[in-house]
Parts: sequence; structure tokens; C-alpha cells
Amino acid sequence: MTNDPYKEFRQAVQRAETTIDLARAALTIAASDYPNLDIDAYLSRIDGLASAADARVGADADAYRSIAALNYVFFKEHGFRGNREHYFDPKNSFLNEVLDRKTGIPISLSVLYIEVARRIGLSLQGIGFPGHFLVRYLGDNEEIVVDPFNQGEILSQKSLEAMLYRLYGGKIAFDPDLLEAISKKQILRRMLNNLKIIYLKKNDLIKGLSILERLMVLDPASGEDIRDRGLIYLQLE
Repeated sequence: MTNDPYKEFRQAVQRAETTIDLARAALTIAASDYPNLDIDAYLSRIDGLASAADARVGADADAYRSIAALNYVFFKEHGFRGNREHYFDPKNSFLNEVLDRKTGIPISLSVLYIEVARRIGLSLQGIGFPGHFLVRYLGDNEEIVVDPFNQGEILSQKSLEAMLYRLYGGKIAFDPDLLEAISKKQILRRMLNNLKIIYLKKNDLIKGLSILERLMVLDPASGEDIRDRGLIYLQLE
């Protein structure tokens, strides 16, 4: 029987959406680059961040107080920040490196933020906002959009419009549909796509192939990934 290098990733993602442990699944993405990765140890560190945030929240906290507690623990106590200097470093997409180095890109910081929030009872959703991943709290009468890449800033519609203009120069107009939540599998796919682009631009075909194999675990029928995998196989002869 051959050893399946993607076994942990398969086990993490081939299940119902509600039962996917997003932090564990994101950590398994790094398994090829870090073969001795202790996933449970990193999950314990996430638990520790949650315990620190929970201690600050208090018994009657609303969403805003919970977000304030998260922001204090994340950005004041632990010094997490967006990695602007080396944005395209693949380490920014590996959750273990984000925890070790306290820096990442919008989606990896958002995954960590979502998972710590979940542990303190605050349900946050990932938003695939164009060009910049965000998180959202959706209550009965309120919507709060948070940017973990920018110190947990709470964004108004005006701020979101300004971000879109900055990113796309007016080519994309703001629409509330841009704030729709995406699934855990879509979040993982976006993380993997970031890595695929980085590795293929570097012509690192072996690592690119490893990422493509994971993408095809998520969506075996993806024509784009089947094509890209075939092109890599062709180059590797």
C-alpha cells in the first residue's frame, strides 16, 4: 500500500462543511513543506490565544466587545501584523509560520482570527472581498466587517469603497454582494491558489504540483487544475 502524502488534508476537508475544522485543515496545507509539523501543538497555541481573549471579554460581552478583546490579544499583546514587506513569501500562507512569525497576508490572518473567535463563542465568516480577504460578523440587526490584516480595523461602507478604489482604480464598484460569506472549502481553495501562483511564478514545479494535488482533493473536476497539473507533468517529463 502506497503512502498518501495528502492523507491528513483529505481527512480534514472531505467532510460536511459544518464539521470542517478550518484551523486544522489550513495547517495540513503546510505538511509537505514541514514534514514534522506538530499540528496539535499549533492548535493548542490557537486555544491559548482564545483563552487570553476570553479572559478579557467578560460575561456579558456583545460582538463589539468580543472583537475589541480579540484585537487587544492579537495585535497589542502578541504583535500580529500584516506582512507588507514580503507579501508574496509563501510562508505567509502557512498557518504555522503565521503563528511563529506573527505575520501573514489577509487570508491567513483572517483564518486565525476566525478560529480564535470561534473558540470564544463569536461566529465570524470569511469574505472573499476582491483583492483583500476580510471577516464579517452578522447579527440579527447588525453587520460588522473586520480587517485582520490592518490591526482588526472595523470597516464602514465608505472605507470598503475606498479600499476598492485603491485596489482597482474605480474599475469595480462597491456592491453589498461583495460582502457575501464564502465556505471553508472556498477559503482553503483561495489559500491554495495563492500558493499555486507563487510557486508557478518561481517555476518551483514540485511544490506547485503538491499544491495542485491538494486543490484537486477539494475539487477533482476542476478543469483549470487538471490542465495546470498536466502542464507541470509535461515539463517534468
